Amino acid sequence: MKNSLKISLVFSLFFSTALVSFSQDHPCLMLTPNSVENIRAQLGQAPLFGLELAETIKEVDVEIEEGIFVPVPKDMAGGYTHERHKKNFFILQKAGNLFQITGDEKYAVYIRDMLLEYAELFPTLGLHPTNSSYATGKIFWQCLNDANWLVYVSQAYDCIYDWLEPEQVQHLDKTLFRPLADFLSVENPQFFNRIHNHSTWANAAVGMIGLVMDDKELVKRALYGLENDGISEEETDNDGGYIKVAGVRKAGFLAQLDYSFSPDGYFTEGPYYLRYAMLPFLWFGKSLANNRPDIAIFNYRDGILLKAVDALLNQTDAQGQFFPINDAQKGMSWLSREVVAGVDIAYFHGGRDPMLLSIAKKQNRVLLDETGFAVARAVEKGLAVPYQQNPVSYVDGADGRKGGVGILRTRTEDGELCAVFKYSAHGMGHGHFDKLSYSLYDELGEIIQDYGAARWVNIDQKGGGRYLPENNTFAKQTIAHNTVAVNEISHYDGDVKKGEAHYPVPYFFNADNDGIQIGSAKDFDAYEGVELHRTLILMKADDFQQPILIDVFKINSEKENQYDLPIWFQGHLLQTNFKYNTALNSLSPLGTAHGYQHMWKEATGSTEDKNAKITWFNRGRFCSLTSAVSNKDELIFVRSGANDPEFNLRHDPAFVIRRKGEKNTIFISIVEPHGEYNPVEEIPHSPFSSIESVEVIHDDSEYTVFHFEKTDGMKWEVALSNINADKDANHKLEINSEKYEWQGPFYIFKK
Repeated sequence: MKNSLKISLVFSLFFSTALVSFSQDHPCLMLTPNSVENIRAQLGQAPLFGLELAETIKEVDVEIEEGIFVPVPKDMAGGYTHERHKKNFFILQKAGNLFQITGDEKYAVYIRDMLLEYAELFPTLGLHPTNSSYATGKIFWQCLNDANWLVYVSQAYDCIYDWLEPEQVQHLDKTLFRPLADFLSVENPQFFNRIHNHSTWANAAVGMIGLVMDDKELVKRALYGLENDGISEEETDNDGGYIKVAGVRKAGFLAQLDYSFSPDGYFTEGPYYLRYAMLPFLWFGKSLANNRPDIAIFNYRDGILLKAVDALLNQTDAQGQFFPINDAQKGMSWLSREVVAGVDIAYFHGGRDPMLLSIAKKQNRVLLDETGFAVARAVEKGLAVPYQQNPVSYVDGADGRKGGVGILRTRTEDGELCAVFKYSAHGMGHGHFDKLSYSLYDELGEIIQDYGAARWVNIDQKGGGRYLPENNTFAKQTIAHNTVAVNEISHYDGDVKKGEAHYPVPYFFNADNDGIQIGSAKDFDAYEGVELHRTLILMKADDFQQPILIDVFKINSEKENQYDLPIWFQGHLLQTNFKYNTALNSLSPLGTAHGYQHMWKEATGSTEDKNAKITWFNRGRFCSLTSAVSNKDELIFVRSGANDPEFNLRHDPAFVIRRKGEKNTIFISIVEPHGEYNPVEEIPHSPFSSIESVEVIHDDSEYTVFHFEKTDGMKWEVALSNINADKDANHKLEINSEKYEWQGPFYIFKK
């Protein structure tokens, strides 16, 4: 009833307002004269759009009532001036849409008056006083935020362009918009002319304002990058962003599309940054579709923009939160404003996929343009069908030959289990040193976590919202992830350029059978003389309450090493099957560098048994890890947060299996979610693991065979081919007079 009342009020306001009429070539970016006319004519047929319009009117009217504030910049992210200018560009863009849709001139007046104040301020600005970025901005502390401002404000300017007096247009073009576009491009080539999410914003900003101003030189600059930029030819810059390769320019918006994505839409920096970059990708893309149909932007590179939206939406857990691959703030989800734009534009330009409508319903928001209007009308017609997240293997690299990411996902009546297996390229400056790592999720969230980034985005008290020092010293390091670290050193020595030069090799991926999904990959370069080979098996069987994850990590080396395999479990430790000594009086770090210095060593143990088992509890669920170990292995409990004087890190637990003095070795573990506990009933259900043991039967360069047994005596055997992944290859092996025969790279059978 409340929403219906809001929509009715909007319609009443809309139809009672004297519409401004003018002959125009604008708007031309996200809105066009024809789309505005269609929206006005059919407004009552799209309640979700009407609700968005009502909320936007309420928000913008409050800002208009409070007045215009354009302060002299001085603060980092989270500070007053930063947040004020950020709010200004959000409100300006919304006011532009409101002016076009409602015709109420108060929105145009507000935009004009604020832009004139910016035009007065901008010529007086030098570089931002913080001067703490590789590309320091003027309005904000970094050029990236200045580009954000221009992407949004170009839309507001577009919406009032033909309403303004010609001399006002000339003044704004000359005093504000062209100088800002030049500042973001020719004056900062290190920011504009590379392949990176920052540059995507820059290209879109310059291109969109160029379209509004009909400045063909700016549009060309945005599409193809700068010429004679003075940047020498090299593989990457210091932050890992591609600039030029072998004399071939890799800059501009089209180059971003060519080099940022793999052929199936995976974004090399990971889903968190794809979410951030999707807005300029899609808004400039939509603007080009309206103004440069000759480019056919949504068909460019086999529809790469639409593939990217699909890949982004699928890189989420059951809650719709993005997997925190590489630098990422946890909790970011498909409810974000960027994904609202992604869903609406992909629906409008990508074949009207009805699954997207179910996400739009969860978002309960749409863009105030023709794409959002189309989504709202389709939702009202009841066309939505549930969105299906699928198991899939994404390749990485522009040519699809730089590793990838595998998502294993299976569902039961009780929920789902999803393993994210990372064997991708480094991910440029936002990449982490975590080759062959994985994280694990159920329908409620993380079971085994990826730490994400050490950053409090836009929280001024934490480094002005920037990445904190511990992001480099811990969050990016190998030991902070669920993968093997050798000799307490991170992959590629923790060096970005070394990481960018190498990548793992996918071995095989098979998700054809919902009961058995398997992914396998190798890495030959993370450590000199060391080959890493990991295989993950997601298994669903009636004999288990819930699906289980089988993890096989095989290592071959030319010399003896120390191998550490951490498992960053989420929750509270309940029980182990081995004894350990707890540090009761004082704590010491696990090591001195490569992230080890940030981990408190809380307890150590060992076992004479061939298995080590831990059980933990989180969010009302139990989970157990059973690992094949020897009596020489050191079993260590650690917690992040050491050497952290400003408390920048979360204090998260991990279990580390440490193996010393071996060349070739293998870690085999089974992760088993089981049972539940309701604190109201106070009755635990199935709180104990059903896995009795895991045992390696055979392991050499060609084959690995192991079995695992349940407490009820049921046993499974797993055979893996380590050097031949051909699905048609036949394998024969005899172990202790028992013969094994199978076809393909793996075989799992119940004995």
